[in-house]
Amino acid sequence: MFLNQPSTICLRVLMSEIFSKEGISIYYGDVLGFYDEWEPATTIISDGPYSLSNYPGDLHRVEDLPDFYEPHIAKWTEKSTPITTLWFWNSELGWATVHPVLAKYGWKYRCCNVWNKGIGHVAGNCNTQTLRGLPIVTEVCVQYVREPLFLVGEKKLTMKEWLRTEWKRTGLPFSKTNEACDVRNAATRKYFTTCHLWYCPPPEMLEKIIDYANKHGNPDGRPYFAFDGTLQQLRGKFNCEMGLTNVWDEPAVRGKERVKVKTKSLHGSQKSLKLMERIIRLSSDIGDLVWDPFGGLCTGSVAALNLKRRCNSAEIIPEFYQAAVKRLSEDRHDF
Repeated sequence: MFLNQPSTICLRVLMSEIFSKEGISIYYGDVLGFYDEWEPATTIISDGPYSLSNYPGDLHRVEDLPDFYEPHIAKWTEKSTPITTLWFWNSELGWATVHPVLAKYGWKYRCCNVWNKGIGHVAGNCNTQTLRGLPIVTEVCVQYVREPLFLVGEKKLTMKEWLRTEWKRTGLPFSKTNEACDVRNAATRKYFTTCHLWYCPPPEMLEKIIDYANKHGNPDGRPYFAFDGTLQQLRGKFNCEMGLTNVWDEPAVRGKERVKVKTKSLHGSQKSLKLMERIIRLSSDIGDLVWDPFGGLCTGSVAALNLKRRCNSAEIIPEFYQAAVKRLSEDRHDF
C-alpha cells in the first residue's frame, strides 16, 4: 500500500526525490538542505513543531523550540524580501517561546490570528479535573512581515527614519508634505510623524512625495527618495478581505479532507485547507511563490495549486511525504 513504511531501498530513492506538478514542488528531506536553491518567497507558511508530541518528529519540550527554529528563521530572513509575509502556526505557548527569535532576526509582528475549532474538538474526552485547566480548542497563526531597511551612508534606517531623513535633505519644511500628499496631516498624523501614529504611505502617496521633493527640493541634493526596486516592493502584500477578523471559527479537519490510513488519522495536526487558502490569498497574488518548509501533508501546496500560486514544500517523514505526493497527484484538490 502507498502509505506503508517504505523499505530501505525505497528510502534511498525518496531521499533525492522531488515531486513536481504545475509549479508545485515537494522535496523529501530536511528543508535546511533546500533553502539555498529556493528563490525568495512572497509567502512563508511555518507549520513546524509545536512541542506537543502529537506526531512523529514533534519535539517534547517547549524550551527546545527556539533552538530548533533559529536556523530556519535565519534562512527565512536571508532569503526573504520586504514583500514577504510569514505565517507562523503553533500553540499559544509555542509561539510565545519562539517570538523573541523572530524579533531578533527582524520579523515584525502584525497580528495573532486564532483558529477556534469549536466545542466539537473537545469530543467529550477532556478531564478538566485532571488537567486543572480549560479544554484547549485553538491554535494560533501569527502574521509577521519584514521591515524594509535603507542604507544611508553606514547607517541602516527604517522606513519611518528614511522618509524623514530624505525630506530633511530637500530643505523643505515638513508642512509641505501636506501639500505634496494633498492631505491636511501628512506630517503630524500620517507619514512623517515621529510618534506612534505613524504608518507607511501607500505607493500612490509615496509617488506624490517623491515627485514633489524632486520638483521643489534643493536641486543640489537630487535625486531624493532614490532606492533600488519599485514602490510595491517596500512592504508585504496584504489583500484585505471584508468581514474577516483575527478569530477564525472553523471546525477541526474531518470527513473526506482528513487524510487517513484505514480509519486512523495519519497526521495529528493536519491544517484546514480553507484556512491555508485564506492566508495565501491574503498575502500573495497569482503566480507568486509560497514556501511551506514543514510540509507535513502539504496542505499549503494543495492550497497554492488551487489558487494558481507556485509552492516549494519539504517533508522529512516518509509517510507524510508519500501521502502528500498522493494528495497532489489527485485530479481533485478540494480535500
